[in-house]
Amino acid sequence: MGQPSKGRFMITVTPDTFALTRTFTISRGSKTQAQVLTVRVTRGGVTGWGECVPYARYGESLASVTRAILALPPDITRHALQTALPAGAARNALDCALWDYEAKASGQRAWALAGLAEPRAVQIAYTLSLDTPDAMRAHAAQNAHRPLLKLKLGTPDDMPRLEAVRQGAPKARLIVDANEGWTPEVYTHLAPHLIRLGVAMVEQPLPAGADDMLAEIARPLPVAADESCHGAASLAALKGKYDLVNLKLDKTGGLTEALAAKAEAQRLGFGLMVGCMVGSSLAMAPAVLLAQGAQYCDLDGPLLLSQDRENPLDYDAQGVHPPVRALWG
Repeated sequence: MGQPSKGRFMITVTPDTFALTRTFTISRGSKTQAQVLTVRVTRGGVTGWGECVPYARYGESLASVTRAILALPPDITRHALQTALPAGAARNALDCALWDYEAKASGQRAWALAGLAEPRAVQIAYTLSLDTPDAMRAHAAQNAHRPLLKLKLGTPDDMPRLEAVRQGAPKARLIVDANEGWTPEVYTHLAPHLIRLGVAMVEQPLPAGADDMLAEIARPLPVAADESCHGAASLAALKGKYDLVNLKLDKTGGLTEALAAKAEAQRLGFGLMVGCMVGSSLAMAPAVLLAQGAQYCDLDGPLLLSQDRENPLDYDAQGVHPPVRALWG
């Protein structure tokens, strides 16, 4: 994988806000806008950029991530970055910016620099925000034409929501994300109903660190680790509890570690899901490379925005297409 020649970067960090088309709610709260950080690295007239979404669940804020990035030496390389910052949003934005810089400086695409095959369009899941059963039924009906719907759940009262979504989209494949919101008792009660309603997979039903029960019960419904899964080193401890792992660049700390985590997940026999925080096409672009060959791709962030970056990702019936050069990589 190529590295830029030695020298000092000008590194800038800019907060950006993207309004959402509708309130987005998960078990931990709601938002009406996506607050992201845009990181640019410039040297020799070439600028690369990346985006991250600081996440309070992991103790991150716009201010803390900005400080972490600006404290780095201006001659930082992508290789040195992997140990200079821990996995998380700060390392992600800078790692992806450095990938973009390397691609532009070399005249090659990022996927070629990474030794990957040319990427293709990937089918995506479209997310239905946690809401009342009636609202989720209506939202499901509006999107019943989509091949895969992802339900945000995670409360003790999710059964009516499940029934309502299935009524609204009787033919769509369904996956469920509880965002750590269920107890073992709630999950044990819901699991057979998830299967009855044709749910294909459930994501993070129990809190990270309190999920040992998953190793003790039968899992006729595949279970994916999200909050329990970060970089490659976190995966071995998930064996026996999870069937898939959800890799997100803001958790792995960038594309570099995400590619290593993908290889380790495959070595350990996990299925692969590639997800995202709610961000723009710039945040999704490197993840499209990661999502090649994944069983599930949840890179629908831009579809939830009322505005996006210039040269945005193309979404159509095939799913999400790889980024054009003008966007990233």
